[in-house]
Order: sequence, then structure tokens, then C-alpha cells
Amino acid sequence: MGTIKKGILGGFSGKVGTVVGASWKGIAYMRSLPQKVRNPRTEPQRMQRSKFALTLAFLKPMNGLLRMGWKLYAHRQSPINAAMSYTIANAITGAYPNYAIDASKVFISRGSLSPALNASATATAGGTVNFAWTDNSGSSTAQQTDKALLAVVNPDKSEAVFETAGAGRSAGTQAVVVPADWLGETVHAYIGFIADDGRDLANSVYLGAITVF
Repeated sequence: MGTIKKGILGGFSGKVGTVVGASWKGIAYMRSLPQKVRNPRTEPQRMQRSKFALTLAFLKPMNGLLRMGWKLYAHRQSPINAAMSYTIANAITGAYPNYAIDASKVFISRGSLSPALNASATATAGGTVNFAWTDNSGSSTAQQTDKALLAVVNPDKSEAVFETAGAGRSAGTQAVVVPADWLGETVHAYIGFIADDGRDLANSVYLGAITVF
């Protein structure tokens, strides 16, 4: 039951029918009660929740990287939500309930900066992933001072190793060491670039699935 505090024309506190009255910093306001969902587990809802859970498990380990890599696309949402929305719409394969992530369609960064050229990732003994790329500084928007964004993702463990301020574009190479308990497992590698002043980013490039040893 609601209580009128300042007469019939004043605000009220509590619930009256489907309306709730309250105040915030002395300002009276009303809001409607949320409608109950008759069947919260319809098949479309289960499908969407399944896609969301799968995508979150893949992307969440890279949250610190995605905050930077997707910042230009965070319009009225967080960078991680922007990455989530894109991945759910473009990188889910299969049919419910057997969905899978197409790792080749995932982006760790997006922007108009020139992407990596002739990039590759190879595993070497000791749990090291070696990234290599051609220095294309001076071509289009590419600059020597652009910093590499690197990611090695282990979806089986829902873990990732990433670099948000890697070697310069002119360096052409960088090694990333992964955890020892990843040995023998398949990982996915990505490379992107961010301008030295942080104002632009490159669309990331998927470098394939490799086995760590």
C-alpha cells in the first residue's frame, strides 16, 4: 500500500497497483512494476542465452584488451558489450544447442588504422608463441610507432594471454609466453595495432589455430 506524504497532490511512497512511488534527492518519482514473463524459457530465449554464454566464455578472458580494442565502437555501451554484440551476430556457428565460436570471425580490435601485413603466429618449444609481421609503416595510415595488440586465446580453459602495448609496427616481431599448463593444447592467435596516441586502431587479423608445445 502506498502512503501520500504531502496531501493529495504530493508524491507518494510504496506500491499502488502496478505503480511504485519513491523519491531520490528530494525529487518524487514513479515507476511501473516490471511485467512478469509468462514463459522465461522459450526456445528463442534459450538459444540467445546459449549464444551469450558461449561468447562470454571466449571473450571475457580478454576483457582488458577489448576495453582498448573496441573503444571506438562503444556507442552507448561498453567496449566489451560492443564486442559481445558483434561476435554473437557474426561469429556463432552451428544449430542450437550445439553452437560454436568461429574464431576466425572474432575481432580483438576494430578501427581505420592500417592492419597487420603478412602476419603469422607460430609455436616454439617452451610454450612460446612467436608473432611476425611485415613493417608496412608509411603505407596508408600505418606508422612506425603503432603498437601491436596481441592475443593468444585458450577456449578450452577460458583463458587468454594478451599484450595491449606490444612492439612497434617497425619491429616486425614479438614473442608471447603462455602458461605451462597450456602445453599440448590448441590456441588461437590474433594481432591488431593501436596508434601511439591511442586515437585509432586497426581491425585485428586472425592468425589461426596453433598447438602449444
